[in-house]
Amino acid sequence: MRILVLGGTAFLSAEIARQAAAAGHDVTCLARGSAAPPPEGTTWLRADRSAGRRAYGEAEGDWDAVVDVARDPEQAREALEALAPLAAHWTVVSSCSVYADHSVPGADEGAALLRPLAPGTAFAPENYGEAKSAIEQYATSIAGGKAHLCRAGLIGGPGDRSDRYGYWPARFSGDAEPVIVPDIGPGATQVIDVRDLAAWVLTAAGRGMTGALNAVGSVVGFDDYLEEAQRQANYAGRALVVPEAWLAARGIGYWAGPDSLPLCLPPGHDGFAARSNDAALAAGLRLRPWQDTLRDTLDDERRRGLDRDRKAGLSAETERRLVGEFLRERGPARS
Repeated sequence: MRILVLGGTAFLSAEIARQAAAAGHDVTCLARGSAAPPPEGTTWLRADRSAGRRAYGEAEGDWDAVVDVARDPEQAREALEALAPLAAHWTVVSSCSVYADHSVPGADEGAALLRPLAPGTAFAPENYGEAKSAIEQYATSIAGGKAHLCRAGLIGGPGDRSDRYGYWPARFSGDAEPVIVPDIGPGATQVIDVRDLAAWVLTAAGRGMTGALNAVGSVVGFDDYLEEAQRQANYAGRALVVPEAWLAARGIGYWAGPDSLPLCLPPGHDGFAARSNDAALAAGLRLRPWQDTLRDTLDDERRRGLDRDRKAGLSAETERRLVGEFLRERGPARS
């Protein structure tokens, strides 16, 4: 296939380009290259998407597949207007954040969506779901029956810079000091390996699959995930299982961000990490064992440095303070 990746220099888009080139496809990456150059074996079309439709002026010829990971609806629309007539298939890497309700476990692609971000509204992290909903709407109206709306869940694996999945195995590998763990027991986690997601995007493009499909991983209990993370890290310390409300009352955030508890979801989000992937599995999505993703993520964390600054998780200073305060107030916690 002749494939155009809008991006191709960071995490998922780079993995898509890497796998496509390794499979023998003719791959072009349209990107600024400010983060990194595209993978070896691809053609680099240097362009800045903030330039509008002019950015696509050199993306000549017909494309068997175009893959777009954009978050900004205006950039996504401009790319569609410029390139959709030249493409046989169009993949929007969307997100399960487009769904309006995250409270129901097992919900599928028929669940209600958020209202699309209004035209002219600037993209911001706070309107991510609405922005992806708008991109889906543009793809459906412009690319029509050529569009695959790939609704990804949380993406993990080697190269992840969000720290949401890698925080826990890295923390258990760091030292034998007590580790603060939220008391959410078997609460659901759901992560798709970046390598599996990239392979699925290429499979779907090759088969001409269209419509919306949830590209999410298997549901894994938080306690099972933590137990496996400790085992793989050879953690010899003590996990302090602390009430979720106690942590929230002290300003510890959910899910991601500084001084947060990655993968710990706020109340009312029982379905956020328990979406149905039945349709995608039936269509050919393949998932490796989650323990393998955890192992490879831990190896990557060790290569990158366990003590590096992180975008998610507790800082060492915050964790020491919480451990001391909790033990003074409550005495030894179960582990």
